[in-house]
Parts: sequence; C-alpha cells; structure tokens
Amino acid sequence: MPDGSRAPSDPPPPPARVPVHVAIIMDGNRRWAEARGLPVALGHRAGAEAARRAIEAAGRAGVRWLTLFAFSSENWQRPAEEVQELTSLLRLYLTREVEAFARSGVRLRVIGDRARFGEELRTLIDRAEEATAHNTALNLNVALSYGARAEILAAARALVAAAARGEISAAEVTEDAFARHLATAGMPDPDLIIRTSGEQRLSNFLLWQAAYAEFAFLPVLWPDFDAGHFAAALESFALRERRYGARV
Repeated sequence: MPDGSRAPSDPPPPPARVPVHVAIIMDGNRRWAEARGLPVALGHRAGAEAARRAIEAAGRAGVRWLTLFAFSSENWQRPAEEVQELTSLLRLYLTREVEAFARSGVRLRVIGDRARFGEELRTLIDRAEEATAHNTALNLNVALSYGARAEILAAARALVAAAARGEISAAEVTEDAFARHLATAGMPDPDLIIRTSGEQRLSNFLLWQAAYAEFAFLPVLWPDFDAGHFAAALESFALRERRYGARV
C-alpha cells in the first residue's frame, strides 16, 4: 500500500473542526441481541465493547469530553434479571477498565443517582474516580441511574433551599447559577449528541445542557458502533454552521 494511504475499512482522519464535548445515547443493545436470537445480556456485553471503541475513537480524534448514557433512571423499571445483568456488567467494567483508563489518560466521572446502586458498586465508582482523577487526555462522563428531569428538579430544590437560608437572592438565580447545581457543573455543554438505533429523541438525557447541541441520529445498533461511525458523525458536525440562535 503506498505511503499515506489507508485501508478502506480504516476510519477517516478526524475533521479539522472537532467538537469539544460529544455525548452519546447508546441505544440498541436489546434489539441487536434479539435480531441474532441471543440473550439480552449478550447484547449489553457487546454494547460494552462498543463503548470501549467509542472512548478510543474520541481520544484519537482529539475530543476533550465524552459523555456516555449507560443506564437511565427509567432502566430500573426493566425486568429484574436484566437490571441485575446491567449492574453486574457495570461492576465488571469498572473493575477491568480502570487500569486501561490510567494508561491512556482517561479521567472517569459518574453522573446520576448512584445512591440507588448497592454499596459495593458505589465503592467501585468512588475508587475508579479517585484512581483517574489526575488524568487529562480525555474526560469521560458515564451517566448511570441518570435522568435529566430529576437532575433539573434537584438543582431547583438546591437553589430554593439556598434562597431560604438567605445565601442567594432571586436576582442572583441566573442560568450560570442554575448550571452550577447540575450534575455536570464545571463541564462544557455537549457540542454534538449522537444517538444510535435510528431513534430520534433525547429520552430524558442532558435536557438543560443540550440547548444548542448538534444532533446525529444513526441507524446502526449500538453494539455495531465503531470508529468509522464516530468519524462520520464528527465529519457531519464539522460541516454545520452553529449560530446559537443568532440571525444571519
């Protein structure tokens, strides 16, 4: 192969304009398994491998922040066996991936209501965050037991409580003040939100933060998501003109 060329299966190089923050709604594990006559658990395991590919692709592309919607607050309503498989997979993933994150410079943060998980899983989350706290190559947020409406409600309650204590006045309740009480405080809003499986909705994900995000809805089921799909979404983003509501 001549120098400078690439195999057809290789992902294209990242575009010149790369989003700072990419968020992904990882959808389609169940349908992927059902289409193959496999247990749903194997779909979730294949989805975990796709998450690893997405993290690697984000790092190579120069994305600084990546948020993965791994387990929603609504997922607790799924069959008990599936919830147990998901939490077991999370436990395995956190145990197995921390060393890889450390080697590649990935900093892990978990957003969501971790109180709903058992003590063992909460401890693993705390340890993983502590072990990667000084990494700077990629900021990885994993949304677990996360729901945007609950997040917004919690922020509103926190501001009301602060006002009742006399710590803040009504005039000081600004967008910035509100954002400081969200789970994503101190993080940039997502520039690009990707959703797989062909669905075209946010499903209670980053509702406040997505105000000016660009969207990429991909027909691929999440377990089949690879670096090529990630690069295609970035290429599409690079071609868009972001106006933030300004008139032209």
